[in-house]
Amino acid sequence: MDNAGTKTRREILSQPEVWTTTLDVIHDRSHELKRIWQEQQFDSVVLTGCGSTYYLALTAASILQQRTGLICRGVPASELLLYPQLVYPSSGKTLLIAISRSGETTETLSACRAFLRDDRGTLLTISCYPDQPLATMGALNIVLLDAREESVVQTRAYTSMLLAIIATTAIWADQSEVLQRLEKVPAAGQELMDRYRDTMTTLGRDPEIESFYFLGSGPQYGLACEASLKMKEMSLTLSEPFHFLELRHGPKSIINPAMLVVGFHSLAHQSIEQDVMTEAKALGGKTLALGSSAADITIGHDHDEEVLSLLYLPLIQWLATERAIRKGIDPDHPKNLDTVVKLTMSE
Repeated sequence: MDNAGTKTRREILSQPEVWTTTLDVIHDRSHELKRIWQEQQFDSVVLTGCGSTYYLALTAASILQQRTGLICRGVPASELLLYPQLVYPSSGKTLLIAISRSGETTETLSACRAFLRDDRGTLLTISCYPDQPLATMGALNIVLLDAREESVVQTRAYTSMLLAIIATTAIWADQSEVLQRLEKVPAAGQELMDRYRDTMTTLGRDPEIESFYFLGSGPQYGLACEASLKMKEMSLTLSEPFHFLELRHGPKSIINPAMLVVGFHSLAHQSIEQDVMTEAKALGGKTLALGSSAADITIGHDHDEEVLSLLYLPLIQWLATERAIRKGIDPDHPKNLDTVVKLTMSE
């Protein structure tokens, strides 16, 4: 296991550098992004993906709605295929933002084709590979070449595509000050990784931890889902995501000393979320707070709320990687997973 996780670790650590080039891509396409938003006058926005990119869509939809006031939804691509009438409005123009690392995931491609066939609105795509089908399907296609990965499990592709959408929403909301602050994200990410990587290594290798809860509300809920998925994919460990207050409605019944409860905290509702973490600790669980102080271990940074959550993801990815290696699992070769999910489907 000496070389276990070599690719995954390298890609996790490369994220600050890749974030810099991601912001460059969005800056270079800013006029096109602004034009498509201003000219089309959308009535609604749907963001879609599969697996990690579905969870990305959840977070991105929350951020976009906060910044623009337009109703936005994050939906799995499969639901767009099976139940489009429950997602798309019966009238008006929709912006569909399709997100895919590979650009060739079957459900995402099929959902985009159906959207275009039914003339529901405008398609914008975000992916990492220019030679794959999704990268040419939209009215506007954003491709993040430097976010491409060798690993099966998404790390830098996820955070880079999320950063691209955060920057895009700032452009659409005409928030130049947000774009200026985003330029500091790569350095902030590097600082957090340098300061807390050893902490994540220790937690990941802790033999007393057997399961995980990841908590987040609002924009942070999608990140909690993604963090939980990373733990499952890499280390085959029991892990579940919940909204903060939902922890009290049943899930708290199985909190125990062998569980680590991780909170993605907001700035707006810290006191409520801290109460939940305090309760989890009182029930015997170990606690890790990202952006708060009511926990056994706390990690914080002074930055915009949406970006704060993004900055914490590399640390959680590192935690999952170390957990996998401690269990004798190579995160570069996760069980039962493929880099791209391709299915035979009738459209």
